[in-house]
Amino acid sequence: MKSNRVLRTPGGLSLRLDVRAVTVVALLLLAALAASVLLIGTGDFPIPAGDVLKALAGDGNAGQEFIVNELRLPRVLVGLLVGASLGLGGALFQAVTRNPLGSPDVLGLGQGATAGALVMIVLFSGSAAQVTIGALVGGLATGLAIYLLAWKRGVHGYRLVLVGIGVSAIVTAVNSYLLTVSDIADAARAVVWMTGSLSGRDWDQVWPLLGLSAVLVPLVLANARGLRMMEMGDDVSNTLGVRVERVRALLMVAAVLLTATATAAAGPVSFVALTAPQLARRLTRSPGPNLLSSLCMGAALLVTADWISQRAFGADQLPVGVVTGVLGGVHLLWLLVIERRAARI
Repeated sequence: MKSNRVLRTPGGLSLRLDVRAVTVVALLLLAALAASVLLIGTGDFPIPAGDVLKALAGDGNAGQEFIVNELRLPRVLVGLLVGASLGLGGALFQAVTRNPLGSPDVLGLGQGATAGALVMIVLFSGSAAQVTIGALVGGLATGLAIYLLAWKRGVHGYRLVLVGIGVSAIVTAVNSYLLTVSDIADAARAVVWMTGSLSGRDWDQVWPLLGLSAVLVPLVLANARGLRMMEMGDDVSNTLGVRVERVRALLMVAAVLLTATATAAAGPVSFVALTAPQLARRLTRSPGPNLLSSLCMGAALLVTADWISQRAFGADQLPVGVVTGVLGGVHLLWLLVIERRAARI
């Protein structure tokens, strides 16, 4: 059974529609929304899903509306936006590097953002807003350094991965040094941030994420055709009219911004950027970067992981970064086994 359909417009244009991919995206969106409703209702004061929906619609009682709209909804929105940003950023990195291991976790962007946050915590005892700015600057600076070091008449995927691994090792050593010279209170605060958590997130984290996503997501999707052609090789892409280096640089900047902003908002939540694109590709069975499905998969993964952590261990007892780290580590081992069997590593 064919999964592609060709839609023809009255103007004579044709649009190829991958029915399976569209179905997967729709199901992932439903899963993310369902997990969000369950997550909003989970906590020290449980609220049934029906009452959550009433409160979101403005039909609940005053107490439930305050808990839902002021305390829990911002946290869930941050989770959705962070997961979506990491999923899309991971898909971009893997497509640009043409490597399933080419994610921000491996390339060192999370470690760079962590370094920026640690500088603000350890050296300046910065506020939450200053730590967020430090993480954003650290992630952007690391991404720029990796790109410049990997440049040699263009950026080759494997060279980018190797440079990223090296930069990651250096930045990790710097982070360890910053922790050793900090006092016990700052070190404890830094370790909590480094775990990755949605605890205490409010509307101040929602609006920057939402604004950046509103700009970057359409920009990335508009360049999806060029990115898909680039998977055939730079020479073929240039022949087909794709400005390879321009598209690659633009999408790399977008991926770094998405990853750094997500890390600044929730800390270095590990393995979502690595796992979401791989799972999305296996569900859609579609070639290409699978940008939209990766975005939806990242959002669904993060809110589901947060719901699991709260249901299993109680509200805010286990940071979501621990859950994604365990699940992502298992997936990474499985991915390495597959790559080895295919004689690619």
